[in-house]
Amino acid sequence: MRRSLIPGALPVALLLTSVAWAAPTAFVNVNVVPMSSETVIAQQTVLARDGRIESIGPVDAVPIPEGTTVVDGTDRYLMPGLAEMHAHVPDADSPEVERNFALYVANGVTTIRGMLGRPSHLALRRDLEDGKRFGPRFVTSGPSLNGRSVNGPAHARRRVAEQHAAGYDFVKIHPGLEADEFDALADAANELGMPFAGHVTIAAGVPRVLEKGMATIDHLDGYFAALLPPASQGRGGFAGFFDFMLADELEVGRIGEIARATAEAGTWNVPTQALVENVVDRTPVAELRNRPEMRYVPDATVQRWVASKTRTISDAGYDPDTAERAVELRRRLILELQRAGAGLLLGSDSPQVFSVPGFSVHRELDVLVAAGLTPYEALRSGTAAVGEFLGTGTGVVAPGRAADLVVLDADPLADVRNARRIHGVMLRGEWLPASELGRRLAPYYRPWSDRIPLKTTIGGGKGDAG
Repeated sequence: MRRSLIPGALPVALLLTSVAWAAPTAFVNVNVVPMSSETVIAQQTVLARDGRIESIGPVDAVPIPEGTTVVDGTDRYLMPGLAEMHAHVPDADSPEVERNFALYVANGVTTIRGMLGRPSHLALRRDLEDGKRFGPRFVTSGPSLNGRSVNGPAHARRRVAEQHAAGYDFVKIHPGLEADEFDALADAANELGMPFAGHVTIAAGVPRVLEKGMATIDHLDGYFAALLPPASQGRGGFAGFFDFMLADELEVGRIGEIARATAEAGTWNVPTQALVENVVDRTPVAELRNRPEMRYVPDATVQRWVASKTRTISDAGYDPDTAERAVELRRRLILELQRAGAGLLLGSDSPQVFSVPGFSVHRELDVLVAAGLTPYEALRSGTAAVGEFLGTGTGVVAPGRAADLVVLDADPLADVRNARRIHGVMLRGEWLPASELGRRLAPYYRPWSDRIPLKTTIGGGKGDAG
């Protein structure tokens, strides 16, 4: 049985905040994509009030109160807001926070899970809930527990207790823990009912983290190592980003087996596959650097991302054919996890190498469909599945549920790329039409002509389009 992140989570009504509510909003004559099932309910009126969906029904059956903001939904589609389940959030006072949050919401992302917590995130989470800051709903880990921040099993238990007492939502694991440290951490977290998630520490491996009840494995970390034959020496050489250079050594026939074991354990996966492909595949660096969304990224950040990919593909141990095989096998693993009934959650590790907040979620959706998921299955990983995982029941369009919604100009179940065609977003019951979203993004947009040219010719072309 798949676990939820927050056992005994509060009902949706209690999660909604006491901000000063705007007038009710009615989406009239809209096609509803509820995400509770693979269906479209045509020509509905959806009334949202006080941060919740109040009623849904045929156009003529739902009365519209006086003073309601009316949104024409004719030939449009209403679906739940998306989630970014592997985000990195700077300190609360960083100017990057406002930019990243604006990018998330403009792309229809209404919930994020912060995977590298900081003390300032506790107040930031509350400010977002209270409407004092603009941005998506925020679930946050504590500061990372890893080989440098943990010194022995007793210390691991103490760190978990401290984060639980502080009020973080879950424990984030980074590499470097010894086996006894991981076991102590997992046992302490389980005793406290505090989920733990993130990387698979090498000393434990996938079978052990499944046994201990890890909430999510992120990046498909550890699966390639788990699929090596027993006599393999692969771990001793250059394995690369998430072991991608081990691809030719894997026992591919065991992918279905390990996917079924994951499903039986109740552990979810956040593949962040688009990020891995950004780093290791054959896409020229210039093409990545010139994606339209890079106009919202500071030049210094883009240059760091260019340098990161360049280091990977320039390493003496890198082989492009093996990297291509790794991409293929990771996609196969994603599909096998889906088929086995193991939970998948949408996440792109943003902001990270060429993963721009908000935009990268849509690139991840594209990759999930390319791996073999249907548009509904891919979208569910960022909507209803998130509500199931968080234990909130959100991520669906239904009466009583949170009014975190996206209006689209085309059917996302027909083509997942239609989820980018955003007419407007409702966040905590506040309607933000495309014009308002554009206004919030405008301060961060820079035309190519204003940018610093890419200083190096890499991967088949110059990096600046002029």
